[in-house]
Amino acid sequence: MTETAPQPIFLADYTPPNWLIEDVSLTFYLNPTATRVRSAIRFVPNPKATSRDFFLHGDGLTLIRAAIDGTDITPEFVDGGLIADVPDRAFTWEAEVEINPEANTALEGLYMSNGMYCTQCEAEGFRRITYYPDRPDVMAPFKVRIEGDMPVMLSNGNPTDAGEGWAEWNDPWPKPAYLFALVAGELVARDDSFTTMSGKDVDLKLWVRPGDEGKTAFGMEALKASMKWDEEVYGREYDLDIFQIVAVSDFNMGAMENKGLNIFNTSAVLASPETSTDANFERIEAIIAHEYFHNWTGNRITCRDWFQLSLKEGLTVFRDQQFSGDMRSKAVCRINDVSALRGRQFREDNGPLAHQVQPDSFVEINNFYTATIYEKGAELIGMMKTLVGHDAYYKALDLYFTRHDGEAATIEDWVTVFEDSTGRDLSQFRRWYKQAGTPRLKVSDDFSDGTYTLHFEQETPATPGQDKKLPQHIPIAVGLIGPNRDEVLSTQVLEMTEAKQSFTFGGLGAKPTPSILRNFSAPVILQRDSTPTERAFLLAHDTDPFNKWESGRTLAKEVLVALATGEDGPMEAYLDAIAIMLRDENLDPAFRALTLGLPSQDDLAQTIFDAGVTPDPQKIYHAQQTLWQAMAEHLQDHLPRMMAEMEVTEPYNPGAEQAGKRALGLGLLNLLNRLDGGAAAQSLYDRADNMTLKLGALGYLLQVQKGDAALADFREQFEEDELVMDKWFSLQVVHATPDMAADVTEKLTKDPAFNWKNPNRFRALFGALAMNPAGFHHASGKAYELSADWLIKLDPVNHQIAARMTTAFETWRRYDADRQDMMKSALQRILATDGLSRDSQEMVGRMLGDQ
Repeated sequence: MTETAPQPIFLADYTPPNWLIEDVSLTFYLNPTATRVRSAIRFVPNPKATSRDFFLHGDGLTLIRAAIDGTDITPEFVDGGLIADVPDRAFTWEAEVEINPEANTALEGLYMSNGMYCTQCEAEGFRRITYYPDRPDVMAPFKVRIEGDMPVMLSNGNPTDAGEGWAEWNDPWPKPAYLFALVAGELVARDDSFTTMSGKDVDLKLWVRPGDEGKTAFGMEALKASMKWDEEVYGREYDLDIFQIVAVSDFNMGAMENKGLNIFNTSAVLASPETSTDANFERIEAIIAHEYFHNWTGNRITCRDWFQLSLKEGLTVFRDQQFSGDMRSKAVCRINDVSALRGRQFREDNGPLAHQVQPDSFVEINNFYTATIYEKGAELIGMMKTLVGHDAYYKALDLYFTRHDGEAATIEDWVTVFEDSTGRDLSQFRRWYKQAGTPRLKVSDDFSDGTYTLHFEQETPATPGQDKKLPQHIPIAVGLIGPNRDEVLSTQVLEMTEAKQSFTFGGLGAKPTPSILRNFSAPVILQRDSTPTERAFLLAHDTDPFNKWESGRTLAKEVLVALATGEDGPMEAYLDAIAIMLRDENLDPAFRALTLGLPSQDDLAQTIFDAGVTPDPQKIYHAQQTLWQAMAEHLQDHLPRMMAEMEVTEPYNPGAEQAGKRALGLGLLNLLNRLDGGAAAQSLYDRADNMTLKLGALGYLLQVQKGDAALADFREQFEEDELVMDKWFSLQVVHATPDMAADVTEKLTKDPAFNWKNPNRFRALFGALAMNPAGFHHASGKAYELSADWLIKLDPVNHQIAARMTTAFETWRRYDADRQDMMKSALQRILATDGLSRDSQEMVGRMLGDQ
């Protein structure tokens, strides 16, 4: 470990920049190992600053020349950059630096990806390109000239001129450096256009490597749909002459919203029926929308500092969730969004990595691109919309865009807009941004003389650095269903602001069944004693799709927890309720597929842990297998008919209708597979004409240890396709038995196709191991050791990916003493590594806490 621990940065220490920038001119002389970057930056004093000290960030740069107003100077190099004596007036800073893109394996700044130049500057990558005040509240228009031998050379904004070996770009909209982008390489484009609501024609280009052109049609249509939706729903029109997307093989993130030139991980944009699953198509549609929506919520209005990260990310996630709901099924999308929130963010909130949506401090900002910032941040936007109402929400957004366009804003600015627009006092609501942790909402009820009363009590457990929590402002959407199955109270939003609060409903002829937290109106854990009969009743009759699904999930969880802890559970009630639900043809197949699924092993472990019992990963795994087998046997007479009904005979379409049928068909095959030993799965694999069915069938063959031949065939078909081979790696580990998961992973690390320096491939293998909880937490501890070995190996090459993937260990305190000791030892070994990055030091240190 490095001798000096990295020091935190505090929100309370924020000061305005000493200097602002009027314009930036950059010239790149591209060379794989010695790229020269010349900059001319016009600085002006910031009237809000209290100092005229001059500091520019820089990392890994070789300074060739520096000048002020044409006169050469010798700046002083300091930790993290340089300082210089500058005049107390406007001036032009000039510099020339040299960088080595080919050696940049961290994939931050300017780097090479299979012979192509590419940039990634969020959060602090621009300082690896040239000396600059690399902070989001310094915004400026950029002019860029690129010189080199690449046939395609791209940057932000509009193209202004080009010739043999050079191209020039101008971005007239002021932007922070993190939104800078440059791409140069052998690329081909899918061309299209979009006419905005004011009649402006915008050129659209989706750039890919030669050979990938056939995987661009869906991405282009998703982009045009996003542009149209943002105009119709938010009134936001695109503001440049051209919008471009580039697909890159080596990329740490999913995609990046650089102004006018979005850079995408190939996995987040390339799609075809033969190589992509329905889930891939849906993810691509959402990510393209997300990055496009950033043009207004992130680019035109950016964040003042990185403590405000959720200002752009939470809002944009909420917007892309709205878009997906409109493009597909609102109910199914909402269930998927909540499932992701619970699977990632609730886990984060319940462990040592818990942090606020607006943190007070950080060591390395890359570690705060988290589910809390994104998914929980989006839930906060949804709660605000619920509290103020549909029309008032969009009125507030119009004010937000008008008031802060062209600014670097704060979360306080955002909430103030809602207060000014609606007249509501949202001071208590601000606590959602400042308090970490997931509130527990305890509910009880009583009924007397026609009056029904719901009693609520909220409590948020302590999180690192926050022992005491104040009551949150919680919108609780409630409906009441009478004994005759009629809804006696349609959805009503209750506003809870106290630690304990009761709400009454009068004029009722009989005690109703409550449907609480409809559409998951707040990111809380609902705790209420109810009977299996009641949950089965809601699964059958609740009019709220989310709570209908939630009732089945809760019933399944009760059965699984009982199986895993040796108790009696409502197995029969659950099986009967699932059978009724599956046979209801009025329900969307996608919804039935979701309801047929079971809570994850990680979810069950947390539930058991919250009940004061130490979870056993092996028992949880066997509980799942037992319930799947029971479901298969209970439904066996219906499986062939229902599967036949889900057959799609039309040409493949990734839309919601066909995707829902395939999802339910594969869910049913999961059950039949346990009865026929893989016969139906093999038949489906042999005839499948799309990746969704082929990959699903292959997984089920692996599940019954009959997939060797199909696995070899799959590789032979797709070994030239990097994204499909990522699936090949992942599938083997996800479906490995607990006692074989680590061995399978280790064997695959020796496969010639395992390029561990590629983020997608590394995540495909070791992310899959973490997604096999019983395998990762096998009593032997082999998976812990293997993961630690590879994270230590990866850290000096790509510290971002290494740090993020240490989260496989974040629940280490949840398990028994032996597993705790082994995981703690693995974490300590990582932390003790010489030269460990700041990113990994912070993550592992937070997980270990005071240990």
